[in-house]
Amino acid sequence: MQKLLFLTCILSLSLFSCNTTPSSKEKKLTLKEFTHADIGAATRPGTTTGNQNQVVVNASGADIWGTNDEFRFSYMKLKGDFDFCTQIESLTATNLYTKAGIMARQSLADDCQHVYFQVFPDNSARNNNNGGCEFQYRTEEGGEMKAIYPGSAIEKDDYNVDFPNTYIRLVRKGTDFESYFSNDNKNWKLYSRFTTTLPDELFVGLAVTSHNSEEFTAAVFSQIQLKN
Repeated sequence: MQKLLFLTCILSLSLFSCNTTPSSKEKKLTLKEFTHADIGAATRPGTTTGNQNQVVVNASGADIWGTNDEFRFSYMKLKGDFDFCTQIESLTATNLYTKAGIMARQSLADDCQHVYFQVFPDNSARNNNNGGCEFQYRTEEGGEMKAIYPGSAIEKDDYNVDFPNTYIRLVRKGTDFESYFSNDNKNWKLYSRFTTTLPDELFVGLAVTSHNSEEFTAAVFSQIQLKN
């Protein structure tokens, strides 16, 4: 059984910032910590490059949606609870529905269970979404993906992307997955809390899709940090 709750509250002290000096349980992540893969049989091979400060993902892929996914994934295996945070400096607008964000995935199969907190290239209206980000999920293998959208036209301004001033985080607490958004890396607003059953060990990392099988998008990530 899955439960979801949409909340709006400002958190500025209870969670670490993406640019804080890591403690023994907080680690700054660079390119070398990640493994890279193109998910989905039809996905054109992408590239992932970077340095000590940035990870640049060039990705194609039809979408992360429906019953199967096509995207570029830079990931690591994590067990148990985690707090994964990143700045997204830029995202090329290959399509209105181009996506980049943080994913926690059961496996590398293109139809597996997962949760995904992602941003779009801009704040244009999209279907049920009137903001710049979205929490998406698939609760069973081969099942249809669903999403949690901004709750109102007023609330959508709290989740507007403003590159490079766009920060997101995905937090796991047992069966609860929380997503947070910030434009200054100090004041964090809880976007959603979603409860679902996933394995203790997950593939967690940066997921990017161009929403166009024939074209690529480029997403630039920085200040990537993990607490677990």
